[in-house]
Amino acid sequence: MLLALNCGSSSIKFALFDASREPLPRAPGFSGKAQGIGQARPTLDVAGQTPHAITLDAEHPTTAALHLILDRIRGELQGAPLLGVVHRVVHGAQRYFAPTRVTQTVIAELRRLIPLAPLHQPFPLKAMSLILDLYPATPQVACFDTAFHRTVPDVEQMFALPWSAWESGVRRYGFHGLSYEYMSVALPERHGDAARGRTIVAHLGSGASLCAMRNLQSVATTMGFSALDGLMMGTRCGLLDPGAVIYLMQQQGLTTEAVASMLYHESGLLGVSGVSPDPRELLPLEETNERVRAALQLYVHRIVREIGALTAVLGGLDMLVFTAGIGEHHDVLRARICAQLGWLGITLDADANARHAPTISDRASRVRVGVEPTNEEWIAARQAAALIAQGG
Repeated sequence: MLLALNCGSSSIKFALFDASREPLPRAPGFSGKAQGIGQARPTLDVAGQTPHAITLDAEHPTTAALHLILDRIRGELQGAPLLGVVHRVVHGAQRYFAPTRVTQTVIAELRRLIPLAPLHQPFPLKAMSLILDLYPATPQVACFDTAFHRTVPDVEQMFALPWSAWESGVRRYGFHGLSYEYMSVALPERHGDAARGRTIVAHLGSGASLCAMRNLQSVATTMGFSALDGLMMGTRCGLLDPGAVIYLMQQQGLTTEAVASMLYHESGLLGVSGVSPDPRELLPLEETNERVRAALQLYVHRIVREIGALTAVLGGLDMLVFTAGIGEHHDVLRARICAQLGWLGITLDADANARHAPTISDRASRVRVGVEPTNEEWIAARQAAALIAQGG
């Protein structure tokens, strides 16, 4: 059995895969999610069971949640061996792209990248260290969200900064790579060769990005050096004029810490609406709340604008695919995005969209539009199983 962990600031997803089977099953035998970590009412949601409240140490809630999950995994294994543990790591910078065996040295090097992804990077490192202490003989593997974008050409990676910045690693890395790699597997299975053309995948969750793919490889993406860039997100700003940051620091005397908190935690849908980062909570309020209405309009506008830019990079568009929590489940937002992309010849089948069908465009649409659930944990588990089998 192989355990996949996806650790975030307030949640930990876990999935146990049967690595004795070939190929590795896409559906885990046991999975779930600890949610609300560090908040007032944390819960544990195990697939097929009713979510229930859990009690966590207030000073070390992430560590407590990890202990709870590992206890459940031990019970589920019933003495069977654990082949290994694989972690989703957001940032690998220039050095880490391929799946990598976890050691204390690797953990230390990845810890230096925390400033590049402060919302994400610390938490898998905490899990790695804990498991290394508890189960030193159990192999651990780190898989990186930046890896899928290695195929992006240099001209897409570069910023117009002094050359020394490029040489020091300041470039567009791109993220959500495990999700996009899964799309590169799932889309041709569902859509055949149509998926190998000019495709844009919209990974829309609390974090959000777009990836332009040609022949199932990344050629451009909206996130850049950090996970702040590109689309408007739940609490993150997305694309921003750096002059605005300079102005705020000068005029309001903001420290770098205050600016970071604002851009990562206080912006996006939450910042504009003043209500919530979750579209499910915002949509019922838009008719009566002007700020909520403005937030949703801006959210859709930013996505449409960036799809237009990536379409230009691709030289046209053959397929548009929505994935992740918002992309998979919010038919209203998908409809609004596609309505503003009518100039591309996109027309939706309203009934298929409401059902979240795999294909939601109608027969007259010049661009195929799809909805495809992502499976980052399986991609990470598959990569880890291959590395462990090779003795890596």
